[in-house]
Amino acid sequence: MFRYLSFRSALAVLTSLIISLLFGKKIIRFLQSKQIGETIRDLGLDGQVNKKGTPTMGGIIILASTIIPVLLFGDILNIYVGLMLITTIWLGFVGFLDDYIKVFKKNKKGLAGKFKIYGQIIVGLVVGLTLYFNSDVVVWEKVDSSFVKGPIDVEEAVDVMAPPTSDNPDVNVVSKSTKTTIPFLKNNEFDYAYLIWFLGNKAEKYAWIVFVVAVIFIVIAVSNGANMTDGLDGLATGTSAIIGTTLGILAYLSGNLIYSDYLNIMYIPGSGELVIFMSAFIGALVGFLWYNSYPAQVFMGDTGSLAIGGIIAVFAIVIRKELLIPILCGIYFVETLSVAMQVTYFKYTKRKLGEGKRIFKMAPIHHHYQMKGYTEPKIVTRFWIIGILLAVITIVTLKIR
Repeated sequence: MFRYLSFRSALAVLTSLIISLLFGKKIIRFLQSKQIGETIRDLGLDGQVNKKGTPTMGGIIILASTIIPVLLFGDILNIYVGLMLITTIWLGFVGFLDDYIKVFKKNKKGLAGKFKIYGQIIVGLVVGLTLYFNSDVVVWEKVDSSFVKGPIDVEEAVDVMAPPTSDNPDVNVVSKSTKTTIPFLKNNEFDYAYLIWFLGNKAEKYAWIVFVVAVIFIVIAVSNGANMTDGLDGLATGTSAIIGTTLGILAYLSGNLIYSDYLNIMYIPGSGELVIFMSAFIGALVGFLWYNSYPAQVFMGDTGSLAIGGIIAVFAIVIRKELLIPILCGIYFVETLSVAMQVTYFKYTKRKLGEGKRIFKMAPIHHHYQMKGYTEPKIVTRFWIIGILLAVITIVTLKIR
């Protein structure tokens, strides 16, 4: 039974749910006993003051509920699983430092922004360099299930890798690839070497530098996007669970020889193990949502939000679906964009007019809707619905190709 991803994935989901539900309550009580509560500023938002003192750093529940099932049911020697564990632990640690400074040092600013960026850059470097230089990372840019001899079970095909031969001219197996999937387009993969086309024949040689820089940028953007989205009870948790479910499906398809051939997407041997990781991650988020839904009994803090964003970013990069992030992570994107627009416009008008003006009543945009009188549960639910629509569109892009 343990040969099948579906069986191990189910165990990972159940285990993470049990851990988050059973031990989550104990962790919340511990945080309350240590008076590890959120400091809330009165910004005139409905119900905001009532959240004062709610335990934070609840991201510990998510991290523990994700890591433990992966160690139990996943292949920790798998290069992709290893990268995900490193990302989870490291960004969770960076977020923990930020929460620790806010709560115990009574410094509302927390960890300096530049140190958060440094932490994200480190993850980006490790992931980017590993995916390019590690010999265990192999990508099939074109596959054909007929190359595999004998009957193969659909799930067993996840780990099957037929060696390329002179009889298989349509297969291009590469270990050092800077290519990724372009949404909507058939038989057309995007190569980061295209961005330095002006170097001519040297573009392929230096493409890895562009790839690593792109990985760093994506990790920073998505990690901070998740952090900005974490402003209402259950908003970041539910949205991230929807995104995680979609990525889990994409990982299963990319790691399966038969399905990747049918959908004409890159086959990535070994990436099927990521389904175990994502199953545990989804279970952890759903379990945490039990306590984080309105009215929240605990907040994830930066311990959770930075790690969640990093997990989603690295996962998408590993399965070569990072160009789908603007669609799939549309909620993150809009939240971040609203802040950028607000700050930029305020500074511009202050410099030009002597008085800063705002585009939104408050940023991130979920607070804008709060200021307009929408209740918190309604905003969160509608954002979830939008997230589901974006997830469906993301999956549909595979068939459109």
